[in-house]
Amino acid sequence: MKRISTKFLAGFFLIFLVSFLVLNSAVKETIFTSNQERVTSELADLKNNSSVYVRQAFLINHFTNNELYFGQMAQEMAADLNHATGSIAGVYTVDGELLYATEKSKFTGVTTSDLRRAIGGQTAYSIAYDSTRASVLFSYPVVIDGTKVGILRFAKDFSPLYAQTGRILDIVFYVTVLIFAAAFLFSYVLSRHITIPLVRLTRASNEVKNGNLNVRLRFKRKDEIGRLADNFNDMIAQLDRQIAIIQKDRDRLKELNEQEKLFFDNVTHELKTPLTSILGYAELIRQKETQDREFFEKGMNHIIQESKRLHEMVIRLLEMARKNPPENELEPVPAGRILRDVCESMTIRTQRYKKSIVWEIDEDLLVTGQSDRLRQLFINLIDNAIKYSLPVSRISVSARERDGRALFVFDNPSEPIETERLDELFRPFRGTGGGTREDGSSGLGLGIVKSIVDDHGGSIALTHADGHTAVTVELAGMDAEGKGERR
Repeated sequence: MKRISTKFLAGFFLIFLVSFLVLNSAVKETIFTSNQERVTSELADLKNNSSVYVRQAFLINHFTNNELYFGQMAQEMAADLNHATGSIAGVYTVDGELLYATEKSKFTGVTTSDLRRAIGGQTAYSIAYDSTRASVLFSYPVVIDGTKVGILRFAKDFSPLYAQTGRILDIVFYVTVLIFAAAFLFSYVLSRHITIPLVRLTRASNEVKNGNLNVRLRFKRKDEIGRLADNFNDMIAQLDRQIAIIQKDRDRLKELNEQEKLFFDNVTHELKTPLTSILGYAELIRQKETQDREFFEKGMNHIIQESKRLHEMVIRLLEMARKNPPENELEPVPAGRILRDVCESMTIRTQRYKKSIVWEIDEDLLVTGQSDRLRQLFINLIDNAIKYSLPVSRISVSARERDGRALFVFDNPSEPIETERLDELFRPFRGTGGGTREDGSSGLGLGIVKSIVDDHGGSIALTHADGHTAVTVELAGMDAEGKGERR
């Protein structure tokens, strides 16, 4: 796996190398272009000055044969031009034959490209380089009165100019190397300044992955990497706290499980004792029937006492099991549809007792609560109405909205109920005490109903009038968008 520092250095080196080559090439090209412009400018001045000298010489002497005069004046012109321009001068015929030169060696054994172009009527020059010198050969045709009479050729030394150019290029090269070396060194230091903390962060994260939560990072810096290290430390600290909480909850859950097991073992034992005693006496009484009156009375008293103790024990268990639902568990519940489903499912039960059930329900009715407990509420109320209604009777159920609250009414024909007993009916094991109460009924139904209604912050009332018992339940309603109780 390539380290990020290696990638940084390789990238910086490549950028610097390319930049160095491009810059060096651009500087060279600029300097050589400037030199060519300077050479061209000096040669143009040289041509202008020499042309003025030749025209003046021809004007003063008024020769008719200009070409002949040009040949006769070759030595004088070359000497004067050499003195006037500081350049070695050579005089040629129109055919390129050398007539005279101040330094003939400068024109022999060298390139003749400029001379050939001058013979063709053009002005031209050529530059010759060696390791220490740079010289220019410059040629142009001399034209008098529209007639080409000869060729002037000059040899000029530009070694100082190109020597200066070489020194400038060397200086630029070394300065560029120095700059780029310093930049590369700075980039190297910067890359280490960035990558070393990242390497440490990688190692620390590996430690955390392997289960070591004691690792911490300490960077004395206030930039993004410093903040990253602080966030990493905070994250590990928070993770450590969460793990501690989980471990504490795990231990607590284990303890609760043990307590629950002990609790159910005790409950099983406590419930088993009175039931065993009750069953034992019941079997003996059935076997002896009523032959031993004393034993019968003793057995019945024992059964009653144990039944009461069992009853109280069950009541205590129910009280322990009751708890108010947390607010975050309450949600919009389609109570109308739930009640309709319960009514349909309870129809079979009513047919068993040759009774019937009818309902008028707003199926869009919503309440704030728990669907499972509301279903239990409706089942208990309808079941209670079936058990305590008169034979061959009709039970009616209605659900609607009233003043922003959900109103549920369960009505059934029944025997009269004393007014002073109405409030007692919501206490466990307090049945209505009449009608066709089902065998084996424990009387817990209305107690469970009251508990569910209280947990939902509602109200419940039981009334008896005109031979009918009615249970009315009010719960917090919801609007169409489920935004809470409508007041």
